[in-house]
Amino acid sequence: MKPFKLIQPYLMANRATILVGLACLIIVDLLQLFIPRVIKWVVDDLTLMRVDPDGLLRYAGMILALSLFIGFFRFFWRRCLLGTARKTEEALRNRLFQHIQVLSPAYFDRVRTGDLMAHATNDIQQVRMASGMGLVALNDAVFLGSAAIGFMVYINLELTVYVLLPMPLIVLGSRYFGRLMHRRYKRVQAAFSELTEAVRERFAGIRVVMAYNAQAAEAKAIETYSETYVQENIDLVKITGAFFPLMILLTNISMAIVLFQGGRQTIFNRITPGDFVAFISYLGLLTWPMMALGWVTNLIQRGRASLDRLDGILSTQPELIERIDAAPLDAFRDRLTIDDVGFAFDPARGKVLDGIRLTVEKGETIGIVGPPGAGKTALLQLILRLYDVDEGAIRIDGRDLRDLKIDDLRALISMAPQEPFLFAGTIRENITFGDTTIDDARLAHATRMAALDTTIAELPGGFDTIVGEKGVILSGGQKQRVALARAFLGDTPILILDDPVSQVDTRTATRIVGTLEAMAGEKTVMIVSHRLSAVRKADRIVLMEDGHIQAIGTHAQMMAENAYYARTYRLQELEDAL
Repeated sequence: MKPFKLIQPYLMANRATILVGLACLIIVDLLQLFIPRVIKWVVDDLTLMRVDPDGLLRYAGMILALSLFIGFFRFFWRRCLLGTARKTEEALRNRLFQHIQVLSPAYFDRVRTGDLMAHATNDIQQVRMASGMGLVALNDAVFLGSAAIGFMVYINLELTVYVLLPMPLIVLGSRYFGRLMHRRYKRVQAAFSELTEAVRERFAGIRVVMAYNAQAAEAKAIETYSETYVQENIDLVKITGAFFPLMILLTNISMAIVLFQGGRQTIFNRITPGDFVAFISYLGLLTWPMMALGWVTNLIQRGRASLDRLDGILSTQPELIERIDAAPLDAFRDRLTIDDVGFAFDPARGKVLDGIRLTVEKGETIGIVGPPGAGKTALLQLILRLYDVDEGAIRIDGRDLRDLKIDDLRALISMAPQEPFLFAGTIRENITFGDTTIDDARLAHATRMAALDTTIAELPGGFDTIVGEKGVILSGGQKQRVALARAFLGDTPILILDDPVSQVDTRTATRIVGTLEAMAGEKTVMIVSHRLSAVRKADRIVLMEDGHIQAIGTHAQMMAENAYYARTYRLQELEDAL
């Protein structure tokens, strides 16, 4: 029952509404139980020839009135119970999303987006069904079933005992098949996650697929995932397909017993024809609770399997944990110190940073260069505390980043990543993150700094141009400059830029570099770049290779003393000239 504790707070918060819904549901069940009594009176009166058309009209009016009340109270139980299930679904989805947002980036290195999408959609939908219709079916199985049996006992105890003979088989069958269904449901949900991720990945990369004429191969891959998903569902259907017919079979056995034994008792006048018809009607009402017992088992097992999967995420603790006594950080006053830092994304694959020592003074511009895989991006991510160091420490104004509030730290830093990510909204929304308090003048200033102003002017919608999924209507360089404008708009004391001019032409790169040079002394800038001209005027240039710092110096010093730097710079200079 542990997974069901996930939804307990939401059910408790809406317990008044649930109680009202259950009360209305019980009233509906009671009203349904009176209809066979009316039918009994009609049959007995007709058998004894003691009813006239007016009497039949009264009986019809009674059934009509009962039906109207049933409809009235059915509306309210559906509104209360199914409405609460929808609120539970909403609250659980919000909780899941909020929890996922606080998990460490390392978690997303291991978990696929499709799995998370399946959790946020299909799994939560199954929980909603279990907490909504599952509760209804459970109530009917218990209350309506018990009440129907009570009325049947009132009519004839012996006949009721015959009817209930298959009941132990129903209980045992539900228990046995319930366990099988739980295991199969978990496999179905896992297969759905696989399929969702595969489809998402192919849609995201549809342009690459089309460029390489790989449509047939990718369609075949999706077909394989679909076949796996279908096969898992078929394996599940083999269980449910045996379970539900078993419930119907046992119910029909009860009906056969009633027809034989009840018919005999009617012939020998032990019960009236009206009692016989009413008894069959109650057995019909009992059929639904017996079916509901199977359905509620189905729903509960689906919900339980989904709750197991959701609990696996919600019980995952962030690897980056803010200490309870974390100190606030309101400004950057002195220096950033990287003290003998070592780090590995995966210890089995070795360190990506080892023995890194660097001090960055306030207002200083630091250029970081080196071949791919040198650890440059990893170093920037550690400064933002997207990951924690494995060895050593990173300090700001003498205080270890792990001792500070994470939100306060990141509020002092703006970052433009190496691979800019744009949301499927407007350019304005992508730069401001939806902050409506930012005026056009401030927005225009940030775009000028990022050399994006000319592009904005050429777009028909200006800042309100829809960029599409991942900024599909923009070029790589334009997306990079949107990410730069986003970083410049933050106006933070520390600016971290990861290869910010890698996808722009030389003239645009010169404008951006000029913007960065104008910040000298005002902002602390750390800029990673494979284009060495972008860091030529930095106060210091750090050359990294294989996770180590190989050299530190000014551009002139590096040209004179470091062969790799000098050779790379001259080659790039020649490329620019050509």
